[in-house]
Parts: sequence; structure tokens; C-alpha cells
Amino acid sequence: MIEATPVPILSDNYAWLLREPESGLLAVVDPADATPVIAAIEAAIREKGGELALILLTHHHGDHVAGTDEVRARFGAAVVGARADAHRLPRLDREVAEGSEVDFGAATARVWETPGHTRGHIAYVFTEGEQGLLLCGDTLFSLGCGRLLEGTAQEMFTSLQRFAALPPATLVCCGHEYTESNARFARHADPENLDLMAYEQQVLACRAEGRPSLPSRLADELACNPFIRAPDVATLADLRTRKDYFR
Repeated sequence: MIEATPVPILSDNYAWLLREPESGLLAVVDPADATPVIAAIEAAIREKGGELALILLTHHHGDHVAGTDEVRARFGAAVVGARADAHRLPRLDREVAEGSEVDFGAATARVWETPGHTRGHIAYVFTEGEQGLLLCGDTLFSLGCGRLLEGTAQEMFTSLQRFAALPPATLVCCGHEYTESNARFARHADPENLDLMAYEQQVLACRAEGRPSLPSRLADELACNPFIRAPDVATLADLRTRKDYFR
């Protein structure tokens, strides 16, 4: 299965460094800050060999794409991103859309269009039996979801329900370390959820030790995340509005 390592960048972002074990190829997702991303890639190559084959972009925001051209120039990797957003992404070597497949060594990622946070947002989905890897950018966060900056509550609801149908063992690789703050709102929204209480304690322990809370497991999101658990669009819209003003 694909190995996924979070690379802390900027103030609370993660780029994701992927390794396909059969080929040894590497890919990086949303390299917004070139210096730490290049350092992580070079360290991975020194440790286990391989080369950077792909730069995968989920959406156009600068805190996800700003380092793309510098990383491409250093490694010569192909940049993949949404055809619908090609006009506001770094130059793409491959434009993808719903249903596209991206080969990565012996693995293949399916491209899903997942609007809500932005209109042209995409996710990359790797599956292998009951295990899987979801690179969801800013659509889904652990215990949260992205702000509706360009999309609608209906679009976000549809995107989250697609994710909910993936195998529960799927690892969820989000774009930000928001889990601790998201947990406070999640408890406010769902105060009797015992699974959420236990999960929050795990998150607090991770963060106290300086470790990432991600990737999370989809099973934990299905048990604890009020946004992916929302039964209908109206509930999701209400939760998102409340979260926008929650302090």
C-alpha cells in the first residue's frame, strides 16, 4: 500500500509525501512551501532511493500550490491538477477531471471532483482491498470540513458522502492540522458522543508530544466528525455556519 508521510509546512499545513513501495517512486501532494518539501524529498531519496515522479494538486489556494514550480524545477516531476482550475493553478503537465486515473508505479489513483471548499477541488483516492488512502485537501478535515468559500452546502454534502462510502480503514490525509480546534466544536455540536470524547483524548496526546494528528482513519471520522455524519444538507449547512462563528 502507498506510504504517506505528512510534511509540516507554513503555519498549520501539511504537504503529503507518498512512496509506492513496489517501484520506489515518490509523489508529493500540495507542496505550498518548497524548502521543507524539497528537504523531505531529498531525505526520502537518501534513505530508500527512488525519484519524485508526481506533484499532485488538490485545489488552487496558495497555501497548497505556491511551491509547485520550485519543486518541479528541482526534480522534474509532472504536475497534475484539475482541468477545471487549470487557469488558476501552476502550469499543469496533466489536466484531470472526474473519473481520471493517475498511475503511480504499481498503484493507480482515481480522481474525484469534490467541490464545496472551492469549485474546482479534487481528491485523489487510492484503494487496495479494505485499505485505502484519501488525499482530500481541504474538503474533509479530521473532525471538520472546509469552509464553503466557493461552493455550496449541497456540493460539500455530496463530496463528504462520497468519502463516507470508502472502506472504514481508509487513511484520511487532510491539508491542515486543525484536529484539536475542530474537536472543540465537534464536542459542542455532539456533546454526548463517547467515541468523540475518546478520540479527542488521542488527538490531545499526539499534539502534546509534537506528533501530527494525521492521517486519521475514516472509521474515526464516521464515528466522530459531525460534518460527515450530517444526515442532510440542511444539517450540514447549519453546522458549517455555526463553525464559522465558533470561538
